[in-house]
Amino acid sequence: MIDLRSDTVTLPTPRMREAMYRAEVGDDVFGEDPTVNRLQEMAAERVGKEAALFVASGTMANLVSVLTHCGRGDEMIVGDRAHMFLYEAGGASALGGVHVRTVPNQPDGTLRPADVEAAIRPDNVHFPRSRLVALENTHNRCGGAALSAEQIHAVAAVAHAHGLRVHLDGARIFNAAIALGVPASTLAAEADSVSFCLSKGLSAPVGSLVCGSHEFIAEARRNRKIVGGGMRQAGVLAAAGIVALEEMIDRLAEDHANARLLAEAIAEIPGLAIDPRTVQTNIVIFEVADPALTPAELSRRLLAEGVKINPIEERKLRAVTHYGIERAHIEEAIRALRRAVVSGP
Repeated sequence: MIDLRSDTVTLPTPRMREAMYRAEVGDDVFGEDPTVNRLQEMAAERVGKEAALFVASGTMANLVSVLTHCGRGDEMIVGDRAHMFLYEAGGASALGGVHVRTVPNQPDGTLRPADVEAAIRPDNVHFPRSRLVALENTHNRCGGAALSAEQIHAVAAVAHAHGLRVHLDGARIFNAAIALGVPASTLAAEADSVSFCLSKGLSAPVGSLVCGSHEFIAEARRNRKIVGGGMRQAGVLAAAGIVALEEMIDRLAEDHANARLLAEAIAEIPGLAIDPRTVQTNIVIFEVADPALTPAELSRRLLAEGVKINPIEERKLRAVTHYGIERAHIEEAIRALRRAVVSGP
């Protein structure tokens, strides 16, 4: 089975499994797990922050960050296609009492600084207090778009001028760094906090990191405990994350090349539509242009061909390349797509 549903389906590498087996562990709630501590130090260094905190998932990383930046009744500003808005179960509101205000994401994943500025509330007893602007890099629902340091700066400058903090949902920030040819720390430089996932393109089985100042991480640790994220001998998991940071970042370029190969082929299949030039990283979002064929039906036909690709909108599907998917798999997926588009029920 060629599984292109997400890069979350990656399996840990042999080196990760060995590292997990041999991990030196302690009680992380007491700050005594040496493997977790090493991972946190590595993570903070990679994104240019003072400190980091190991958490169970990307959703927990974003939630803990929001809870640390915002109090009950405060407001955060996010894009209307942001993962934090669409796919995290409303946790900021449900658990933190944080009001969410959306502004439009542009096709390249950015937020227009003017839109962000217009969304910042004046000091008025009738309004929630604007506290936080959240950006996403790469941007999942905008086709894995990589936001440049300049694009992030344009929004951060507006937020900071009005006294707001900036959180960067960098679930795939290393994909962005590889695509743009810059260190991840450059992309995170103007964010007050940044999160990134180990269990997507970096192939670790579990975990994400929240990074920021020493003061921010100390408070984030408390909020991690509140949401049940205090783990004990978590070095067993952190060991895989260390291997991910040491060995799995540079190979992301292979995933990007495979995604472009797939996009270029899809553009030539009658009944499907995509502009391959928009594919910067490992996410390929394409449209079913044939009105007689639905994405759900195309997904069903592909499954019968041994390929898993999920519909994401009324007329679109998303394919994601990752560790474990080689060029030969992409070539077979392309052949399956051609057959599936023309085959009947």
